[in-house]
Amino acid sequence: MSQCCTNGSEQPYDLSQRVNVEDKRLLNCRAVDVNQLWPLKYEWAWEHYLNGCANNWMPSEVPMQKDVALWHSDRFTEGERLVIMRNLGFFSTGESLVGNNIVLAIFEHVTNPEARQYLLRQAFEEAIHTHTFHYIVESLGLDGREVFNMYNEVDSIKGKDEFVMSLTEAVMRPGFSTASVEGVQDFIKNLVGFYVIMEGVFFYSGFVMILSFHRQNRMTGIGEQFQYILRDETVHLNFGIDLINTIKEENPEAWTPELKDELTRMVRQAVEYEVAYARDCLPEGVLGLNERLFREYVQFIADRRLRRIGIPQQYGSRSPFPWMSETMDLAKEKNFFETRVTEYQSAGSLVWD
Repeated sequence: MSQCCTNGSEQPYDLSQRVNVEDKRLLNCRAVDVNQLWPLKYEWAWEHYLNGCANNWMPSEVPMQKDVALWHSDRFTEGERLVIMRNLGFFSTGESLVGNNIVLAIFEHVTNPEARQYLLRQAFEEAIHTHTFHYIVESLGLDGREVFNMYNEVDSIKGKDEFVMSLTEAVMRPGFSTASVEGVQDFIKNLVGFYVIMEGVFFYSGFVMILSFHRQNRMTGIGEQFQYILRDETVHLNFGIDLINTIKEENPEAWTPELKDELTRMVRQAVEYEVAYARDCLPEGVLGLNERLFREYVQFIADRRLRRIGIPQQYGSRSPFPWMSETMDLAKEKNFFETRVTEYQSAGSLVWD
């Protein structure tokens, strides 16, 4: 006999129907009616959610007066202005693509409540990031139509965006399901496309470029906002890696040599897109940055991402920007927030030592 209890009207509840932790699968769980967090199955998902919450910030908290004065002075070369404009153009739409993919593709098929809780937090953060670029454009008095339409008008940005969007096509088809091996494989490709490639590779060249200005105490308002975005993206990447690896563990039949080869080709193709983007941003080289350095850097971070999802590195390159390790603590990327989360609760109290 099932253990029961009663409500106020003496109607029995069947306690055997309460959620069991083993039933809270990442994929293909029974229909979700509420986001029932307890009991937690994936502690890592909840930790990422808490880490994200600890980095609360809003772009309007960051003063832009110095940036505005510098931007409208004669202390910027055309090459330096191009770097900033191109990065605003890519990030302004790239962040929205990630947000759309969470809401329209990933959330429907990830059925675990604590993972969904993190996805809700990440979707909010993507909205904040898009808000950030609106705030920067408005503050500097830029042509917003030019910035937000670069994904149509600048080939290197269009190429990156279209490449990542192509990885969503299968998941967005009517009737798509992760109930088959092929469905799980298509879903993994989508996750690799957005977490490993978009957020783990395509965003990082821009971080280097913008933070290079910040290191020179120039465009410090934009630089501060990019630092906050980098903190967010570190958690996004770590969540995505854990999500991919857990799906692999729970669906070993989907993790085939053929899929690994395809993912490797995707990442190698992404590296070439990113090098083309760096070339487009830095046609003459500025701030000591050039295409050759970015090829090394993109290959370096691509290797790191591949290793973390269990695929051999492809390049063996070293980072030409050791200062970035100090900025984002690459060496401790997996555990970055474990020792930092108590040190800040809002943008105003972030410590950058």
